[in-house]
Amino acid sequence: MRVKSFLRFMKPGDWAVLLLLAAVTAALAPVAFTGGAAEKAVVRRDGVVVAELPLTQARRVEVQGALGTSVIEVQPGRARVAADPGPRQYCVRQGWLTQPNAIAICAPSHLSLSIVGRSAGHDSLAY
Repeated sequence: MRVKSFLRFMKPGDWAVLLLLAAVTAALAPVAFTGGAAEKAVVRRDGVVVAELPLTQARRVEVQGALGTSVIEVQPGRARVAADPGPRQYCVRQGWLTQPNAIAICAPSHLSLSIVGRSAGHDSLAY
């Protein structure tokens, strides 16, 4: 009942302002939450950068982790963990990373693969 009593006080101008605010929010959301174009893949072991790989050329890199050797594969515009000795393979199942701020974490191996763009952008963890 409260919603109906509230709605009867809304004037056409109020609806226009709400519609305008919704349109502006929808238009600015993609701009606020993008990190620019994906430029490089960053591989970290125990938080320390061990490789920065440009996303312009195809290559495979072997990285030594806590459990053994992991394989990082880079193709133009994307990167993935192709193989990891971890038991559950979560970082391998993450698949190809293409967007800035995307990350695949191989926790048992103490490795992470992230995609970096020109600007940092925002994600659900950094607000």
